Amino acid sequence: MSKIKCIGILTSGGDAPGMNAAIRAVTRAAIANGFAVKGIYRGYEGLIHNEIKEFTTESVSGIICLGGTILKTARSKDFMTEEGRKRAYENMVAAGIDALVVIGGNGSLTGARLFASEYDVPCIGLPGTIDNDLNGTDLTIGYDTSLNTIMECVDKIRDTAYSHERIFFVEVMGRDAGFLAQNSAIAAGAEAAIIPEEQTKVDQLAQFIGRGIRKSKSSSIVIVSESPKCGAMHYAERVRKEYPEYDVRVSILGHLQRGGRPSAGDRILASRLGVGAVNALLDGQRNVMVGLKNDEVVYVPFSSAVKSDKPLKKELIDALKVLSQ
Repeated sequence: MSKIKCIGILTSGGDAPGMNAAIRAVTRAAIANGFAVKGIYRGYEGLIHNEIKEFTTESVSGIICLGGTILKTARSKDFMTEEGRKRAYENMVAAGIDALVVIGGNGSLTGARLFASEYDVPCIGLPGTIDNDLNGTDLTIGYDTSLNTIMECVDKIRDTAYSHERIFFVEVMGRDAGFLAQNSAIAAGAEAAIIPEEQTKVDQLAQFIGRGIRKSKSSSIVIVSESPKCGAMHYAERVRKEYPEYDVRVSILGHLQRGGRPSAGDRILASRLGVGAVNALLDGQRNVMVGLKNDEVVYVPFSSAVKSDKPLKKELIDALKVLSQ
């Protein structure tokens, strides 16, 4: 492929705090290195419908502190089709875009991987997801902010749980990965976390009731990873049926977890990874995700980044059990 002259940036999938910091970093690092930059609105859907705009350094002024994404985001069914990807490529070429930086989660980077293989487009991915479930990076953009949001909410819920001597099941995001639930449980001093990684191993509710409800504690907080079948409502109903002596309530945090100004940690992470994305293109790399491992910027092939089941350290599970005694 000819020398890269213009970089396109898009955000895709669920929004995450810090995406704007990443957009800013990619834009300014690209311009500093002589590239033109074009922002693609509404993710892959915007690429299909030609929602593309030239970006300057002024286009990203003042956005580092904003939550959400100024480029908007969407989940595109059309991009899952060959016809949709063909239209996206044609619009990309017509706009003079030579390489793409895709900010998003597992599905977004899987799309980038497929697009790159079909059309020989250099694609660089940035891990933008609150779930922290991408392999090859210790942290994903948005995870730290979301974790702090959950912690602050649980701190408030605990006041009511204590006052009324109740068990509260607090449902958080992370359907397939328990990082948010496990670490927010530790940070908020919760009595237990019910996570997908442990669902097939033990009856997590029975385990919690067996060790977590004692005379010394008049209230308890349990953080539950969302699930269509086994979410917080499911476990609360089980308590009502199996342990009717306990007063139980549910709080589902929902999209509250996605919003808010990004933390310092997410702003710094997004900025480092955004600069890393431009450096990757300068080095001739393609089809990699930029991540952070042991506080070093690393480049992870898409095939490794999007593989399932990023491991959750058992020491976190053990630590919560000890600390909730």
